[in-house]
Amino acid sequence: MKDFLEFLTSANGGTMMAAAGMAFSMIMAGTGSAKGTGMTGEAAAALAKEQPEKFGKSLVLQLLPGTQGFYGMIISLMIFGQMGSGLDFQTGAKLLAAGLTMGFTGLTSGIAQGRVATAGIQILAKNEEHFMKGAIYAGMVEMYAILGLVIALMMII
Repeated sequence: MKDFLEFLTSANGGTMMAAAGMAFSMIMAGTGSAKGTGMTGEAAAALAKEQPEKFGKSLVLQLLPGTQGFYGMIISLMIFGQMGSGLDFQTGAKLLAAGLTMGFTGLTSGIAQGRVATAGIQILAKNEEHFMKGAIYAGMVEMYAILGLVIALMMII
């Protein structure tokens, strides 16, 4: 354990923590988006089979949970831009915290947004005039992904 703590506080430790932040940001936010767009895509495909004219609107609902993965990628790239040899422990820890912030908010909001967008597909299937209600409901969940992005950006900058 002592050797591990010494490694973390060395110049390489900060870089390794930053790399972990990059990974957590992308893996977790990407997983949330994949799960969210996947479940919504299943519902959209079922709708398109029965009502192909609603493909475009169902696609909009399916794309909404995909933004979390994009936000995770932005944070990962920004962390990468901060990395270099000799990154100190405090900076590495801060970048790890930024990656975890985006990762967790992206994971949870991506899945939640997928569920809400799937319900929006059901609204679209029954009454196309109420499509925007489903999109607004799904958009409300987006706010939490954006909050995670903003806080992660504040930690990096």
